[in-house]
Amino acid sequence: MTQKKTPYLRLVKPPDNVKEIKKKHRKIRRKKTEQILSIAILAVLAVCGTWLLMKNQTYGQARKASGYTNELSDTNSYARFSNGIVRYNRDGVVFLNRRNEEQWIQPTQLQNPVIAVKEKAFAVADRGGNNILVFDKEGLKGEIETTLPIEKFAISEQGIVSAILRNEGTPKIVLYDATGNILVEQQASLSNTGYPVALDLSDDGNTLAVAYLYTQGTVVQSRVIYYNFGETGRARADNIVASDEYNGTVMADIFFMSNDRFVAVGDNSFVIYSGLESPEKLKEVNLTQEVKSVFHSDRYIGFILLNRERSGYEVCMYNRSGEQIFSRAITGDYGNVRIDGDEIIMFEGSRCCIVTATGIIKFQGDMMVDVLEMFRAPGMNRYYVMTVNELRIVYLTK
Repeated sequence: MTQKKTPYLRLVKPPDNVKEIKKKHRKIRRKKTEQILSIAILAVLAVCGTWLLMKNQTYGQARKASGYTNELSDTNSYARFSNGIVRYNRDGVVFLNRRNEEQWIQPTQLQNPVIAVKEKAFAVADRGGNNILVFDKEGLKGEIETTLPIEKFAISEQGIVSAILRNEGTPKIVLYDATGNILVEQQASLSNTGYPVALDLSDDGNTLAVAYLYTQGTVVQSRVIYYNFGETGRARADNIVASDEYNGTVMADIFFMSNDRFVAVGDNSFVIYSGLESPEKLKEVNLTQEVKSVFHSDRYIGFILLNRERSGYEVCMYNRSGEQIFSRAITGDYGNVRIDGDEIIMFEGSRCCIVTATGIIKFQGDMMVDVLEMFRAPGMNRYYVMTVNELRIVYLTK
């Protein structure tokens, strides 16, 4: 019997299973990747939004998170150094960790101790006396004994110290190594260079910047001189590699920023110099208000100025190129001002004000204790506060 053919039935070719499977896997992977990417973007946006909200938010209270007490007298002064705190007074210098525990103690006999701090070294001098002690994180590196009273001094990262020594009308500028050996000695003259009023050293100790004052008739003039004690300066007279005159301006402060910038600050302007071997004037910025105080970090230059429109003060910040970042009015008078990261921390007694680099007043209020030193602690809105007998960690809250 003959089998009939069914015209609508056809032999179907088996699908290419490998290609189909690969195609499906690609689709699945693409969808998963898109989902993961979307979740990651949302998470980043949420974190950034939260961070910006907390960063730009204002706070009115500071609460104690923890504290480390140490019964002491109220004659101590404090300075932040490395990963700890230096406590110093007439009788000694102590390095504390961030639990207020003593790491080492160096007895001293200083009538008027003052400190100069760099990242890897610091020095404590007896202003008006003849002793300078040089330290690093491990303790005493050396002691310098000067032949004349100390007026001003500066230190480099290597522990090289430069000091202005008082000698009636002919003061001296002397560079010492950490153990007290004289490296360079410069004799100042009122009729020649003027009287040195401020100085600072580059990190390597090779370049010294000095601000001098002198009078021409009845007008006060300023002179800024840069000395280089490396190969560049050896071929120059008196090691002078740059010098500038400023008529009618009192250049009262000079400091080093990062590896290649010096800043000279006057009563009506400040000048940024670039370069170490032969510094050149990069920018001069005029200040139309009276300068109360100046402070700086490697990234920023800050000023407290008298408010020109109403009573009180203004705080303003510039970057290292001399461009103004912000200026805003503040209430209160603060004798202690410093830049920590991207924040300006100001305090006087128990009063404190924190301003961000965007010009937002982050905190203004009472710390409930007299603050002797203050700087940022790990974590958001947390700070170390040093009091007479306690190192406490505080956090800001609404």
